[in-house]
Amino acid sequence: MAKKTKNIETPIAEAPRTYTTLEREASAEFTEKKSVFIGYACPVKTEAEATDFIAKIRKKHSDATHNCYAYQLNGGGIARYSDDGEPQGTAGVPILDVIKKSGANDCCVVVTRYFGGILLGAGGLVRAYANGAKIALDAAHIVTYENYTEFRLICDYSAYQKINYEFPKYGIIVDASDFGGNVTLRLAIKETKYTEFSDKLAEMFAGSIVPEILGERFDFR
Repeated sequence: MAKKTKNIETPIAEAPRTYTTLEREASAEFTEKKSVFIGYACPVKTEAEATDFIAKIRKKHSDATHNCYAYQLNGGGIARYSDDGEPQGTAGVPILDVIKKSGANDCCVVVTRYFGGILLGAGGLVRAYANGAKIALDAAHIVTYENYTEFRLICDYSAYQKINYEFPKYGIIVDASDFGGNVTLRLAIKETKYTEFSDKLAEMFAGSIVPEILGERFDFR
């Protein structure tokens, strides 16, 4: 049976202030009626990276019955999928559907199947490939990047104890700390939370401790 590849093209959406993707490359597997399914997921930035990842998995599992895949880039502006010889619509489409529903952008999923001798039927294949995609995405850990403000705080040890207590409330990331004559902290906080935290410091210390903004970055927590 000829292997089919489908392409989907839609206009590229305006870049959002948040960005959901995968934290890392990962894999997971399960067995369904003696067929082994291995899901692989990887963050990718370009179609070249996606096709390279697919080629890597195909090479690793060159003896597999099928290596089906799907990926999407640019907020769904570019999407590709392949059933790789499975009945049309039973592999690539379910994988792509799981990616879309997860909200993860710029990612590629390959689900490898080693046939175990028992037919699963169309419905069984759809469920199996969807599950292979889901457990791969879960293993790769979906994260949402947001705009963070980087800033420095300098305070004495007594003030540090009080300030440190507030960090979890605001989701503050401690990038670096120096415990010398005073405590010097390099921190990051979601851009939308910076003013609120700055106001809290002003309230706690009557304006004697003022954060110094250092820059900004895209990060997740």
